[in-house]
Amino acid sequence: MFRILTEGNFPCTFICSDPKHFEEEFSGISLGASNSVQNFHPAVLSLGMQYASGTIRGGNARAKAMLRTFQQVIRDYEPPAPSSPSSSRGGGKEDDVRHDLDHRIIKPAFQYWTTKCRPHSVSMGNAFTFLKLAVASLDRDMSVEEVKEILVDTIDAYIHERIDIADEAICKHGSSKIVDGDVILTYGCSSVVEVLLMDAAREKGADTFRIIVVDSRPLLEGRALVARLADAGIECTYILLNALSYVMMREVTKVFLGAAALMSDGSVLSRVGTACVALMARSNNIPVLVCCETYKISNRVQLESITVNELGNPDDVISASCAMNGAASTAADCKQIDSVLGNWRDMPNLKVLSLLYDLTPSEFVSGIVTEMGILPATSVAVLLREMNPQDTNTAFMGSM
Repeated sequence: MFRILTEGNFPCTFICSDPKHFEEEFSGISLGASNSVQNFHPAVLSLGMQYASGTIRGGNARAKAMLRTFQQVIRDYEPPAPSSPSSSRGGGKEDDVRHDLDHRIIKPAFQYWTTKCRPHSVSMGNAFTFLKLAVASLDRDMSVEEVKEILVDTIDAYIHERIDIADEAICKHGSSKIVDGDVILTYGCSSVVEVLLMDAAREKGADTFRIIVVDSRPLLEGRALVARLADAGIECTYILLNALSYVMMREVTKVFLGAAALMSDGSVLSRVGTACVALMARSNNIPVLVCCETYKISNRVQLESITVNELGNPDDVISASCAMNGAASTAADCKQIDSVLGNWRDMPNLKVLSLLYDLTPSEFVSGIVTEMGILPATSVAVLLREMNPQDTNTAFMGSM
């Protein structure tokens, strides 16, 4: 379902969804493609379709959905009977609930999501590593019901402490930097940044600061964010990325950004366009604060965005409807607009590149807002050592 592109003018490795599957399958996956799919829990298949179709986006949302699905699978788990071919009840490691859970239930589900639906995010990879360690640390002599109860409670504790409580602490630290008269700029739609701004409006008053939401095609995630902020009574301005330089030079006082992951050298992996926003802010001496939970830290180092990245559906870039439907009066007008490059696959000299992420160098970041406080980007390696002692290194081919 995913293929590696190393052709044309891009001698690099990309993870991309085959465009053919975007055309033939609404979700990018085929439930009948493999006999092994029939062995998965229905919740695993349902979540896979949501990952592939983009129904669930964002590091926190994807990690939470994965953990909640594992909870459901664990609750319904039944160990194989001693006579089952998949069980070697002879006192070996196969005669161990921990081994069966890891190798027959948890690992295959995770591999299915990663290889058949969409590469997993760093947040998902770290959460999966945590779950595997939790399974491995169980007492071998525990009953199946005890194992289920402990794992379900452990997952609840992880979500509560590493995501929910972490976000509350990030909002507290970040809102302390907002003062009366601030013009705050954010890019796209980050769940933790949204909560931070909402909390700041409740504590300081919605009329004490103004927000500029910068957006970009093809996802236009900022539209939903600016609608929710405006409904909360906050004065907002909505612009596209090409107008960034105008507002940055004239109005913005602070920039708050979300992150998909933090590299160990302090660089920030986030939705494509984030690096442009941080670069423009740096050139105008505007502080850039990146809000990110510590469970998103990876001990990997990445130097730039083009050698390794994830590709989105190229048709999303070609389609002009999302940008032009406001000006086009009829559906026929929209269709005519889209037809300008509608046959791009038949043009041998044209390649369409839809990158999903970019890398923001640490020198463009004024501070990382985590549940531990606001820290310089150079302290990410220390946080990695303190908060994630287990090996959180995930190859990028499975880390988006």
